[in-house]
Amino acid sequence: MRVAVCFVLFFLLPFYVNGQLYVKNNSFLYVDNQYVTVSGYLNLDTSGAVYLRNDGQLLQKGVASTNDGPGHLSVYQEGTVNNYQYNYWCSPVGNTSSVGNNPFGITFFQRPTTKTQSSPVATTTSNNGTTTNSNLTISSKWIYRFLSSEFYSQWLHTGAATTIETGQGFTMKGSSGSDATQPYAEIVPNNASGASQRYDFRGRPNSGTITIDVAANKFTLTGNPYPSAIDLNLFLTDTINTPFIDGTALFWEHDKTINSHVISNYRGGYGVYNGSTSVYTPATFYSYDLGGNQGNATSTPLNNYERRFSPIGQGFMIRGLQDGTVEMKNDHRVYRKENVADQSEFERNANATSTSNTIEDSESDFFGEIPNLAGIDYSQVSKKPAPHIKINTLLNNQAIRQYAICFLPNAIEGLDNADSKSPDGTNLPFDSYLYLNQEEYVHSTKPFAVTNVYPIGFKCNTEATFKIGVSEMNGVSGFLDVYLHDKVTDVYYDIKNSEQTIVLPAGTNNTRYEIAFLNATLDVPELLDSQLIGYSNLKDNLLVIDNPKNLELNTIDLYDLSGKKVLHFKNVGSNNRYEFDTSLLGDSIYILQITTKEFKNAYTQKIPIF
Repeated sequence: MRVAVCFVLFFLLPFYVNGQLYVKNNSFLYVDNQYVTVSGYLNLDTSGAVYLRNDGQLLQKGVASTNDGPGHLSVYQEGTVNNYQYNYWCSPVGNTSSVGNNPFGITFFQRPTTKTQSSPVATTTSNNGTTTNSNLTISSKWIYRFLSSEFYSQWLHTGAATTIETGQGFTMKGSSGSDATQPYAEIVPNNASGASQRYDFRGRPNSGTITIDVAANKFTLTGNPYPSAIDLNLFLTDTINTPFIDGTALFWEHDKTINSHVISNYRGGYGVYNGSTSVYTPATFYSYDLGGNQGNATSTPLNNYERRFSPIGQGFMIRGLQDGTVEMKNDHRVYRKENVADQSEFERNANATSTSNTIEDSESDFFGEIPNLAGIDYSQVSKKPAPHIKINTLLNNQAIRQYAICFLPNAIEGLDNADSKSPDGTNLPFDSYLYLNQEEYVHSTKPFAVTNVYPIGFKCNTEATFKIGVSEMNGVSGFLDVYLHDKVTDVYYDIKNSEQTIVLPAGTNNTRYEIAFLNATLDVPELLDSQLIGYSNLKDNLLVIDNPKNLELNTIDLYDLSGKKVLHFKNVGSNNRYEFDTSLLGDSIYILQITTKEFKNAYTQKIPIF
């Protein structure tokens, strides 16, 4: 089927095209605060256009991209920096030189003037781009790509060339000045603050399966290459991709108070998002020398950005496990508005004015309906990240390193894609980390067990002070204790209720300390008794087992006074509460016995039932 647009067509409701969409010369499709789904390809004739406005988005089905025609799609995105700082980008459009996806360059950016009109940008090779009420100039000096590389010297200068392949990310600094132009009433000016420049991406929309080269233990700057949001979890956990990337996306954060083009003045680092757990840990900011090597930690703003649904234009780093390619697919695309409530934001978007998806219950633990191309029922998908504990370590009174201990029942006890390596170098003057498989990690994921321990490491080039404490317990029982265990002195420090300060000599220490949930120096039977509570609810004829620390209960047995077993349950589980009917039991005193995975001793309790 071929749907032709031969006039001006406004879409204020979702629209589905079963087949090809053709936009004739001097006609346009205007998508306002909604989405259009096209099952076939898009053909934009000369001066034919698609305008995506107010979170309007385009979803396309299929594997191959055969989009065609000299017309253009136009979609806005706003940066969050001034002329001294970087955003990481990935273009949703390319040039129109041949059928399908084509390379992009910054000359395809335009400056919005009205709902449908924009003016071409200028470029300069000088340090500073500029913006005014009538012009936008982008500095090509700061346009770089990072392709399967690991060293600062391997950043590839691109400038204003149209050589940014589909799916490749790029860096770009903002512009100095401000622009009070308001293209239409429903949105804010183009750049009122001086650090929120609006750009109009104009070109042929990208679609289909996009391949991205990766290499073992090297990083690639990529991002969302489509004119719609993507579910980043689908990309990071796609079984086609998991042999080649580690399941983690890295997001550049930086100190926006530093106004300098000199790298030795930069302050920044990478936040870490894991696609298996949906957990994000913010960047620790470091200084850099002129060679791009990290120096001292300087600060940690602890920004908690929403990362699951990557908005249009968002760039991020991925790390390769082996040489090969990964695939960004149309099946990863979703319609998700850009704001914090919808877990989609281009850092902090100063120009964000959209509202949350109204079809979603903000009080529910599950997403509502999210239009997507993979056939996922998001109303059955939890909004919540995996249960986790975040731990902050203050590094010699300079900055905080945050790492996360996460819990997934299907996680592998060893390493898998639910674990995330540290984003930073191994030769830092001060650092702390989860120590797994003799490497430095910031996320560790296992099935929950109260007997779990997590080795942590410290490094310092001089004697240093480390202050460690729990900063957040998300989806984890408040009854769970968290200790820092010093294995040399066998002392357990409560870091859930207070911070613990340790002073270490210069060097690396990866064996002395671990995070634990049990204090093994306590008497074990007493410890077990403190973690299980059994009692009879006489009113409702119930035997109640409270298990506030989610121990793994192997068996629950109830005996009468003669020793006869009257109730028996096995492989019970680790819920925090169980109730069993006792209405058929006679009035008497009974003996409750519970065995657990975590303790050799059984829990024993007298239970009156009358």
